Amino acid sequence: MYKPEKTTVERKRPPPVKVLSGQLRTAESQGTAGSGDGFVIRPGRGRTLPVSLVWMQGTVLEVQLDRNTVLLLDETGTFAVQGVNNIPKGKPCLSQGKYVMVMGVIQAISPEPVIRAVKMADLSELAAVHRRMWRLEVEDLQQVLA
Repeated sequence: MYKPEKTTVERKRPPPVKVLSGQLRTAESQGTAGSGDGFVIRPGRGRTLPVSLVWMQGTVLEVQLDRNTVLLLDETGTFAVQGVNNIPKGKPCLSQGKYVMVMGVIQAISPEPVIRAVKMADLSELAAVHRRMWRLEVEDLQQVLA
């Protein structure tokens, strides 16, 4: 079976890293602006972790379909998600108050993190469990990766 050759960017991009919006606010750029090299977060104790593709979770605060954007809130602050109109099966996530996960590429970290969505899913049905577990999931994954 024919398998097309992956581009350099596809080969280099690691799997998504679970992060909190507060960690992205304090992240450092890994390359020149707009280079797509990603960012570095500091999960603690002098460790660093490169990130470009992230997995985040939060509550929908505001939906701006005309701007193709939603504003989410996690336990460390707000972050914007762009490209939401282009996500397959993403429409059910676009209601104020929903608890959602978003996987996407970091577009900006300041003044607030901005993510270009690749995938979104509604986690509202078990939101209480997801909210309680999220910080632990983030810390656990970052401990393994860093």
